[in-house]
Amino acid sequence: MIASALLGVRPPRLRTRTLLRACALFDISEGTGRVALSRMVAAGELVADGDGYALAGPLLDRSARQDRSAEPTVGVWKPGDGWTTAIVTGEARPAAERAALRRAAADLRLAELREGVWVRPDNLGRSDGPAAAVVRAQCLTGTATFDTDEAALATRLWDLAGWNERARRLERALARSLPALDGEGQRVLAGAFVLSAAVWRHLQADPLLPAGLLPPTWGGDDLRDAHRRWRVVFDRAWVAWTRVDDRL
Repeated sequence: MIASALLGVRPPRLRTRTLLRACALFDISEGTGRVALSRMVAAGELVADGDGYALAGPLLDRSARQDRSAEPTVGVWKPGDGWTTAIVTGEARPAAERAALRRAAADLRLAELREGVWVRPDNLGRSDGPAAAVVRAQCLTGTATFDTDEAALATRLWDLAGWNERARRLERALARSLPALDGEGQRVLAGAFVLSAAVWRHLQADPLLPAGLLPPTWGGDDLRDAHRRWRVVFDRAWVAWTRVDDRL
């Protein structure tokens, strides 16, 4: 709950009493909330910041990924322009390295063509972030062209139908929740947090493919637009709820 609250605000920092009140929305006691805060600081996920806490480490990276997922930068790409390719070069690698590579590949929206070979259309530009550094440390990277139906290859690499179906369900859930959030925002904040977190997770799984490789009814931009509108109402309810702390 603490991570969800901080991931849902910008900048990702909240006062301690606001975080503890947010825990209460989910029937988490103040004592349990304080223990969780201490453990997250010890784990490098939070830093104490004056009278509150701010995200750090992997959770701060996750917050940045959320922002990129909400406003992705997708370049122009046409068939034949090539695919970003990463090929594992090591033999026996520790499990921790393999897991780190999988996380980094997911962050870069790479899909596994076969074991040790990761690809995606070359439409996202070069990344110099931590995920790219992990991939370059373990892989030979470059751009390749494939003599195949690239739309069919994309369908094979990503479950586009499944992603799209869930995106449409989330879009409908956002629309259904708006009336209550607008009229009874503070009462339904807990459910709103859960719904928003589900949308963020799903957007981070959007492969961000070129339009020519996507189904004609792709719902990525529709879900982003719906969530953006929904966030306006959510933020209004959240501000009203946090004003209680300002009066304390």
